[in-house]
Amino acid sequence: MASQELAQKLQRRLQLEESGAAEEGEAEAVKGAAAAGEVEERSCLTASADAELSAKLCRRQDINEGAAQPRRAAVFNPYTEFKEFSRRQIKDMERMFRLYDSGRDGYIDLMELKLMMEKLGAPQTHLGLKNMIKEVDEDFDGKLSFREFLLIFHKAAAGELEEDSGLLTLAKLSEIDVSIEGVKGAKNFFEAKAQALSSASKFEAEIKAEQDERKREEEERKHRRAAFRELKSAFTQ
Repeated sequence: MASQELAQKLQRRLQLEESGAAEEGEAEAVKGAAAAGEVEERSCLTASADAELSAKLCRRQDINEGAAQPRRAAVFNPYTEFKEFSRRQIKDMERMFRLYDSGRDGYIDLMELKLMMEKLGAPQTHLGLKNMIKEVDEDFDGKLSFREFLLIFHKAAAGELEEDSGLLTLAKLSEIDVSIEGVKGAKNFFEAKAQALSSASKFEAEIKAEQDERKREEEERKHRRAAFRELKSAFTQ
């Protein structure tokens, strides 16, 4: 009886040991799989970071070699960036840009440029229009933003456009005077420096002139109203 009970206890102990070994093996397997997954995840993250860094380095190299242009802020101030033009000239360019931006999306696309050149009396071929856009298309979106539109006149004023360029034809036929020399087109460094230093005071003078013009017009309106009231009172007496 005692030997039978002892045999049962030994068998039970053996089963427990075998069960514990199996559970330990499963736990080790789970740990191994988790470690392998972590290593794989780290490898993926490293590969992703390397790809992103590689893309940034490639873009920087393209910019340095002139194959790509650096990204610019969406908002810019034309009066400070294009100092070679007067306030009135920039307003004339903006008026012309809005006139041909028939889609009212802030861009002049290929078809709108086609219409512009036809209205100016210098129609262009489809390829010619694409080349015109390409010449100033800094973000490579196939259309002209207002800043890129101003670049046309900037390049024309600085003598940076070829004689047979469609952009030069656009600038000449636009009725916007860009015959002045830009800062880059100044005869020497000192003239360019003096022109750059005087641009701020020139800008302030133009604003003051516009304010004085508005005041003068307002005074004239007041005088006309006063004269009309006097005339009216004379008839009503």
